[in-house]
Amino acid sequence: MNHHHLSLYEREQLAILKAKGLSFREIGKALGRSHATFSREWKYKAKYGRPYIPCKAHEKARKVAIYQRTKAPLKNKAVFLYVRHKLRGLKWSPETIAGRLPIDYPGESIHFETIYRYVYNHKKTWGMKLWRYLAKHRKRRFKKDGRKVKPVKYLRALPLAERPIEAQTRLVAGHWETDNLGGKVSDQRTVSGTTERKSRYTHLALLKDKTSLTKMCQLKGKLYRLPPELRQTLTIDNGPENAKHQLVKTTFKSGVYSCQPYHSWEKGSVENMFGRVRRFIPKGTSLDTVNRQTIRTIEHWLNYTPRKCLEYRTPYEIMQKELSLINNQGGAFQVRM
Repeated sequence: MNHHHLSLYEREQLAILKAKGLSFREIGKALGRSHATFSREWKYKAKYGRPYIPCKAHEKARKVAIYQRTKAPLKNKAVFLYVRHKLRGLKWSPETIAGRLPIDYPGESIHFETIYRYVYNHKKTWGMKLWRYLAKHRKRRFKKDGRKVKPVKYLRALPLAERPIEAQTRLVAGHWETDNLGGKVSDQRTVSGTTERKSRYTHLALLKDKTSLTKMCQLKGKLYRLPPELRQTLTIDNGPENAKHQLVKTTFKSGVYSCQPYHSWEKGSVENMFGRVRRFIPKGTSLDTVNRQTIRTIEHWLNYTPRKCLEYRTPYEIMQKELSLINNQGGAFQVRM
């Protein structure tokens, strides 16, 4: 049996065959449908002795279908509550919600595009401004495009082409990227972010000034607590905040490497991380108004939010497995990428 909605052609055939005196069972056999389908169609579209007009019946069915999708846009109550909590309460992205749902509720699933349609197109939720909980806070959906990069002075670190191949493939932990979050030009303080390429584990720090000495001292103190196996390389850009990178050279077993000019994507992990931070500290926000507790809260959210690239595990979970295997077996846990 065909369980799809009736087409306009089938409705026209129903009207013609019914006018010839055929029963619904005979019409069903002729059109390859259940007779009950045509019986219900006739019952609801030709009430009170009104004539059955195929084109009007088809248009009415289309409007009902749209209304039904509007009434229940997220499949069922369990999925609806899950999506609402993760989106509004934890600020997870629709893709993260869709990927994690089958793990938390086996048997349930939803496509991230359905969540986006719910946020942007759903009549009853538009007034709720759910777009405020998305990463970019955009009222309308934008197409993806490139990001312009300002020219910066090149610093004499090792060229990125000489970085070990395992750092590029993300198969081994211990390869880090660092950068500073941009605020207002007049800001005295800044936020330093350092991300591990394999696990995406992140350290954030609110620095008292923008000098390279402050940044490198903070970075060395933070990462020196980790085992040597988790301090392989550091990738920086050509900004003045990295001018004193020689201070942390001995902290990393395989050295410090610099991106090429205009190639910010070569440290894509930290750039992606700062994109997530922008959900809490939008562009144009003065970093002098941000306190350390806010930075700690954001860092916790980054490290405890599931990632698609980690098969919806969290950076904290991956880093803990790395540390456990280093301590117990002397090896590194590898995530299938």
